[in-house]
Amino acid sequence: MIHLPCLYPITDRASAGDRSHAELVSLLCLGGATLVQVREKAMTDRELFEAARDAVAAAVAGGARLILNDRVDVAALVNAAGVHVGGEDLPAAAARSILGKDAIIGFSAHGVEEAISAVSSMPLNYVALGPIYPTDHATVSRPALGVRAVERAAFAIRIPLVAIGGMNLERAREVLQAGAASVAVLGDIMSNPDIPAAVAGYLALGG
Repeated sequence: MIHLPCLYPITDRASAGDRSHAELVSLLCLGGATLVQVREKAMTDRELFEAARDAVAAAVAGGARLILNDRVDVAALVNAAGVHVGGEDLPAAAARSILGKDAIIGFSAHGVEEAISAVSSMPLNYVALGPIYPTDHATVSRPALGVRAVERAAFAIRIPLVAIGGMNLERAREVLQAGAASVAVLGDIMSNPDIPAAVAGYLALGG
């Protein structure tokens, strides 16, 4: 079982003034982040390859591991530490066969039962459950699950649980106390004018 830091930040260029993913990763590392996910939905394959390659270099320079959202093929090409997939992406077992036994494979679950089923049927290192709180992110249309879902899932699964959706410092503290191993944060960090300080604030929750 891998150890997850209490903060798992996700890059988002739209929320961060269209800075490059590499620049965002560098800022996250400057604040102390050691595990970062690069999330990108709008680039061409070539653009994504180049952005992911540069982001991996930035992560390595900053002492962090980089997870790429969705794209197992690109993750393999740029030597990312792993990939995060959802129900419509390449299956986790296929991702594992491509990236190898040491890769970090995460999965998005949108309910407690889905999280439990994923852990029992897929070769995963962690499950991300959400949205836990209401969020105005453009790609999220599902209702909030609430902290009780974190408690139930954390009790039921044997691998680390990442809570995601609508996070701020107060909510992060709440879900960590409810049993989440880590919180995935996008908007509250990416929109902060001082990204390293925002990261440090979340990491302080881990004691």
